[in-house]
Amino acid sequence: MKKRKALISVSRKEGVVEFARELQGLGFEIISTGGTYGLLKESGVDAVKVSDITGFPEILDGRVKTLHPAIHAGILANRNNADHMAQLALFNIEPIDLVVVNLYPFKETVLDEDATMGDAVENIDIGGPTLIRAAAKNWESVTVLVDPQDYADVLDELRDSGSTSLSTRFRLAAKAFRHTAYYDAVISSYFSRGAKVLFPDEIVLPFEKVQELRYGENPHQKGAFYKDPLSKTGLANYVQLQGKELSFNNLHDVNAVLEILQEFYGVHCAVAVKHANPCGVGVGENLFEAYQKAYEGDPVSIYGGIVGVNDTLDEVTALEMSKQFLEVIVAPEFTPEALDVLQKKKNLRLLKVNLSTASGFDIKRVEGGVLLQDKDLQDLDEKELTVVTNKAPTPEEMADLRFAWKVVKHLSSNAIALAKNGGTIGLGAGQVNRVGAVEIAIKQAGEKARGAVLASDGFFPFSDSVELAAKAGITAIIQPGGSKRDQECIDAANSYNIAMVFTHIRHFRH
Repeated sequence: MKKRKALISVSRKEGVVEFARELQGLGFEIISTGGTYGLLKESGVDAVKVSDITGFPEILDGRVKTLHPAIHAGILANRNNADHMAQLALFNIEPIDLVVVNLYPFKETVLDEDATMGDAVENIDIGGPTLIRAAAKNWESVTVLVDPQDYADVLDELRDSGSTSLSTRFRLAAKAFRHTAYYDAVISSYFSRGAKVLFPDEIVLPFEKVQELRYGENPHQKGAFYKDPLSKTGLANYVQLQGKELSFNNLHDVNAVLEILQEFYGVHCAVAVKHANPCGVGVGENLFEAYQKAYEGDPVSIYGGIVGVNDTLDEVTALEMSKQFLEVIVAPEFTPEALDVLQKKKNLRLLKVNLSTASGFDIKRVEGGVLLQDKDLQDLDEKELTVVTNKAPTPEEMADLRFAWKVVKHLSSNAIALAKNGGTIGLGAGQVNRVGAVEIAIKQAGEKARGAVLASDGFFPFSDSVELAAKAGITAIIQPGGSKRDQECIDAANSYNIAMVFTHIRHFRH
């Protein structure tokens, strides 16, 4: 009786020697290539070179070694098809029953900042995906392994039953197809970014699982977090320093924090988020001042919220934060003294996250497809700003208008942001009409609204919002403009001696 054959050619070599040794003990003949063959031979595992099977040497620096009928016919032959088996016999090809392959480290290569396009190209595996797909296609007869984590289970089945079960082979085939699809998607994504292709006719986006979550937005929903494997910043590479397991909603809110912090590069900023909307944002000479402004923006809503800062979190700011119940604190770094303060709250989650300038796509899932757009990264164009009222903003008002405009961009539409002295004092978000958002923001601000500024993410369809702002004591407004009733709004602002600036750009967020 001929020995069963296993082809082993892996980039990730952990556990492969022990696995091959066990297979050999179970009566398998091992076929191998390149570095894997050398490792097995050095470790005392008797292996046969692929070139001894094909009768053809590896060529082109190893680019061609397994792409041969003697290998692929042995994998692809349908064992229940007499004609297939007769053809194998005719050409003296023996079936291959087990294929163990994982692929060149393309992702790891391109994540290296010094990697060149040449490095990337040389780490595009050709023979590996072909072997995996061939074995997965013929899953009824062939066992395919792409993950060292599956070695032990396969060995257990082989010891107990002499072969793997049909259900195991099907499960491993499904995993194999995911593996090659993901691998190709990473390559496709890398090349598309390099070619600056914005919206290709076909798109496959690679994501890899970071963790399963306790549940989704609600306890009856299941959830998991997947990251973009080519991203080096943001949530893709967060480090949790302490605290309970992160939830779906925690991660969603942390992302909202990060997106707002990215607006304030070069200035100390603190952000508090609740249910994906900011409830307080502040900038200052230092993080302590910035956090105080963020907290004072809405001392009620910050309870149980997510707070982030854009610089190393220091002890004095950590002490101030520790006075409140917070779910998560996010920072690029924490001083040892700040950690000493915050680690007294064992359930408080501390995340270290690398901040960067935002980039990439915004994806929204819809029934039957996705909506894809580039991210809203547009900042104010100072050349396009137009003062449309008789009164121009003072320098202090203009600074607050710019600040409020950055904040309102991150509120759910319809959105209004009130600000004073580099801090938010009232936010109205997610309303079906703009005047409702104004009313909410003003009610939240109370007396603080006097002398404050207002930012609107969209134009005012009527002058009623301006009139409400005037009654509250608002002194300056920034908005896109573009309404049929712009002149009515301008006239209302002039009548109340309010400065109004048009941006000529809107920031809807749904």
